[in-house]
Amino acid sequence: MNSLMRFGSPVAVIQMLLDIFFLAFLLYKVYGLLVKTNGMQIIKAVMIIALAYIAALILQLQTLQWLLNVSGPSLVIGFCIVFQPELRKIFLKLGQGTWFAIGSRPRHTSIESVLLAAEQLSAVKRGMLVVFINHTELKGIIETGTRLDAHLSSNLLVTIFGHDTPLHDGAVIVQGGKIIAAGCFLPLSEQYDIKKTFGTRHRAALGVSEQTDAVVLVVSEETGAISLAYDSKLHYNLSAEQLTKTLETELELSPGDITEEDDADAVQGKL
Repeated sequence: MNSLMRFGSPVAVIQMLLDIFFLAFLLYKVYGLLVKTNGMQIIKAVMIIALAYIAALILQLQTLQWLLNVSGPSLVIGFCIVFQPELRKIFLKLGQGTWFAIGSRPRHTSIESVLLAAEQLSAVKRGMLVVFINHTELKGIIETGTRLDAHLSSNLLVTIFGHDTPLHDGAVIVQGGKIIAAGCFLPLSEQYDIKKTFGTRHRAALGVSEQTDAVVLVVSEETGAISLAYDSKLHYNLSAEQLTKTLETELELSPGDITEEDDADAVQGKL
């Protein structure tokens, strides 16, 4: 009781605990957001300027203090210009409204059918681009393609990407066990350090992963490598086990989310 009185009334203690909890939660989410958008560069830039200002105060460097004070507004404007891509990605992530999404959101997504089609197309070096919708809606991207609303199957994916049809060069949008649209155009990545060997498909996959939380599967037409793009990063040439595990994790799936109908499609494709 005496220790409780040191902090005041029980209401004050609860308020203090809630304050700590929400502050910790906010810092955790901000850190995750910065990591996913490559925003750590922003933190490094701010820390360098802050350390320079602190050093000027401690060491009483009058000229440096005057320079930082005078150039402060210009530094803010320059900061926004230089880090405009990173800042835009951060605000896009904020607008997705997934900050308070706690726990998994099971849904029906036929990843087996997509992986089976990817393996078949990889063997003959035919390109493939499949976007798995996660939390963020992709209405604008869907409107750039042809609406299908068709049942997802490996045979349909092989038909779309295995032949030189008008839908071959675009992306297929997948959600809830259905192909929502095909032949969709994706935004290209703005990252400057992408390998020059990556083609348009890989840049498009990385681009949509920078602006949304979608997971994108890519089959290279040059090498046949199967890759995944998510959280603004491209994971190149993954094995079948890595692909399955990553898709289940990123899409918040469990083996029970794949229905018997999906298994039948996968078995039929293998036969």
